[in-house]
Amino acid sequence: MPIGLITAAYVVAAVLFILALGGLANQEKAKRAIWYGIVGMALAVFATIGTPGVGQYPLIALLVAIGGLVGWFVAKRVQMTQMPELVAGFHSLVGLAAVFIGINAHLEMTVALAAKEAGTVAELAGFAATIAKKSAVELSILQVELFLGILIGAITFTGSIVAYGKLSGKLSSAALTLPGRHMLNLVAVIACLVLGGLYLGGAGLWTMIAVAVIAGLIGCHLIMAIGGADMPVVVSMLNSYSGWAAAAIGFTLGNDLLIVTGALVGASGAILSYIMCKGMNRSFVSVILGGWGGESSGSAEVDGEMVAADADAVGSAVADADSVIIVPGYGMAVAQAQTAVSELTKKLREQGKSVRFAIHPVAGRLPGHMNVLLAEAKVPYDIVLEMEEINEDFPDTDVVIIIGANDIVNPAAQDDPGSPIAGMPVLEVWKARQVFVCKRGSGTGYSGIENPLFFKDNTRMFYGDAKASMEALLKELE
Repeated sequence: MPIGLITAAYVVAAVLFILALGGLANQEKAKRAIWYGIVGMALAVFATIGTPGVGQYPLIALLVAIGGLVGWFVAKRVQMTQMPELVAGFHSLVGLAAVFIGINAHLEMTVALAAKEAGTVAELAGFAATIAKKSAVELSILQVELFLGILIGAITFTGSIVAYGKLSGKLSSAALTLPGRHMLNLVAVIACLVLGGLYLGGAGLWTMIAVAVIAGLIGCHLIMAIGGADMPVVVSMLNSYSGWAAAAIGFTLGNDLLIVTGALVGASGAILSYIMCKGMNRSFVSVILGGWGGESSGSAEVDGEMVAADADAVGSAVADADSVIIVPGYGMAVAQAQTAVSELTKKLREQGKSVRFAIHPVAGRLPGHMNVLLAEAKVPYDIVLEMEEINEDFPDTDVVIIIGANDIVNPAAQDDPGSPIAGMPVLEVWKARQVFVCKRGSGTGYSGIENPLFFKDNTRMFYGDAKASMEALLKELE
């Protein structure tokens, strides 16, 4: 394929990726945006395969087929509740690819330098032939790119694996706080920089392998030190890391599209992480450094007891209400209750009641998690409101139904300076006349933080599986 055509394909693919990112900001345009991304990626893959000197087409075709089949199989099996850990898994693959490509690029550079000394450069092909044309300064720059790609890639790989473990429940969601953990991270980073300097001085591949190992330990330790309440930010942050790792790969391979795409993902992920940190009153630097300065003095004791309510009591309260706000959380996703919630919404609106949804920026374990679930269940977009749009309406609301949410409706964020979520903006549901909390049991939930809301006089606990509870409530309203 001519170079001019490949360049044009890369430009079109880059534009499609930008359109995809822009479209995903709007629910009504999201499906079209996904197709932009699919077409852009297909165009990028075919253009890359068609680059002169690539070769090995049967092997590439086999690998693309295997990867496509595995991706299809995973996508068909994954549940919406598993999307956060699926995303973390994808991030880990990007990081691992960066490490392998960095190591392979070093091996190709060794071959190219040996061919230069032997005068056999004409026999080289592929990436080694490209490297052979570089000057000494360009080779030094390439070494820096390899170092950064391996460093960021290894951190992304192990950090994403730990994030997957925490999100899937295979690892504890509690933050691991080792003595002197920040100093350990700092020493590890310094060690990587020293090894990078040795590599630039000609020490050899062993330095990059050591960097990969140490950076992997850094990634593991960083994410282990972040608690469950901050995991949505972690997913977004790892998305940013994977983007920068991809950009580093692009510089190494001289692939302009990979540089652009990596920069788009890296920058958008960093911006989203910053916005989410603001939404949680978290320090962005604190989170990305594994909780630096994020220690709390300890939560206050909660007095009182939780009072349970059955479907009949909840049904009576909702039947008498004029205004209802529903607050979805991860429990709704786990129970796959979104369809039942949509039916409940439809029934209440048919009865002339005002029904709206309140979405916290970090509801669920992935940004936009609740919006996707409600859109899937055909809940009208215009009644799904963000926290800033609806928070001041709770004092005038008759009934609030909370489905599987905890931290995002926790008044301790405002009332308890010692709480781990102190200062975090929350949905002020306790200001409504009646609050019903649908959850499986009386535990503290994923983040392990006690919620005083459950003990308030106007709150009743609607225990049970969210889907079964919503279906029982629907029967009471017939």
